[in-house]
Amino acid sequence: MKYAGRLAAVAVVGALSLAACGTDNNSPAGSTSSAAATSAASGDSSLSGSINAAGSSAQANAIDQWKKDFQGANSGVSVNYQPSGSGAGIQAFIAGTVAFAGSDSALKEDEPTQADARCKTGKAINIPMVTGPVAVVYNLPGVDGVQLSPKTLAGIFNSKITKWDDPAIKAENPDAQLPSTPIQAFHRSDESGTSDNFTKFLKATSDWPHEPGKAWPAEAKGQGAKGSDQVAASVKGAEGAIGYVELSYAENSELQKAKVANGSGEFVELTPESAAKTVETAKITGTGNDLKLEIDYATKTPGAYPIVLVTYEITCEKGLPAEEAKLVKAFLTYTASDAGQKALTDLGYAPLSGELLTKVRTAVEAIS
Repeated sequence: MKYAGRLAAVAVVGALSLAACGTDNNSPAGSTSSAAATSAASGDSSLSGSINAAGSSAQANAIDQWKKDFQGANSGVSVNYQPSGSGAGIQAFIAGTVAFAGSDSALKEDEPTQADARCKTGKAINIPMVTGPVAVVYNLPGVDGVQLSPKTLAGIFNSKITKWDDPAIKAENPDAQLPSTPIQAFHRSDESGTSDNFTKFLKATSDWPHEPGKAWPAEAKGQGAKGSDQVAASVKGAEGAIGYVELSYAENSELQKAKVANGSGEFVELTPESAAKTVETAKITGTGNDLKLEIDYATKTPGAYPIVLVTYEITCEKGLPAEEAKLVKAFLTYTASDAGQKALTDLGYAPLSGELLTKVRTAVEAIS
């Protein structure tokens, strides 16, 4: 990956800032559940069975790598993850058909009550595992470095700006030779935390008339594609197309990424460093081992790329069947370990580190 060599260092900065806004657990990062992490990484002959999980396609590449490594060390365990989208994953978790859900947004509205009821003897918790910057990708041969403000993005994705030589786009790209090619705006057709974060960004920074949510607003129209991989493939296959996907999908598809204006009006290129500057402004709003984060999409921090998401693993702090809890705890202990987080650096993600990683490990240790 183009930025892989820089991801780990950037993540340290972002995670330290995040943690400063959280609880007052100041134990050393490596101290929590160190024995469990060592066991998970080296293999535990007592572990056997299957873990069923579903949700975020944004973290599918990470889960695939984690599955390979964890199952390689624990031959008796099978990890089955269905990248069905964050909304579907949460509903499957609430229904009790999966042990944990991957989601690009934390539980909200009536979901915590339903999830707590599924946990029976405990509560559901949001455990962040990886940061995934969201790229605005486009397919416009011969036009590099397109710059787009939140207002212009809102017009494009609300089907109000329909050609690449629209005056609004030309004003933000005065030196570009923009063609009159029709714009094909692709969005997620399935319920998605990526859509939730992208529409939260639009709502917080522009005149986007729709409420943010995992489901794309029908009134905005556009073309739908299921999963981040299909959005990326659709943009790659259609000249004039634009869409939103996580950085890993943008890099793997070799798509061009637009520069996006932050709250100060500065057009910023998406890099791990620029995304980390926005992550630095997030704060932990959950309590106890619930590590829900709040992101400032309108950040005015110089050099900050404003569209980022955090992928959570949502599971029961207490209340899973004993054998299921043992397997989930072992797997998430590995994903939160140094080895598990290091595995992300070649996949276009920003690993966790520092104080936030300590809090994540503490939350995983509490699973029973």
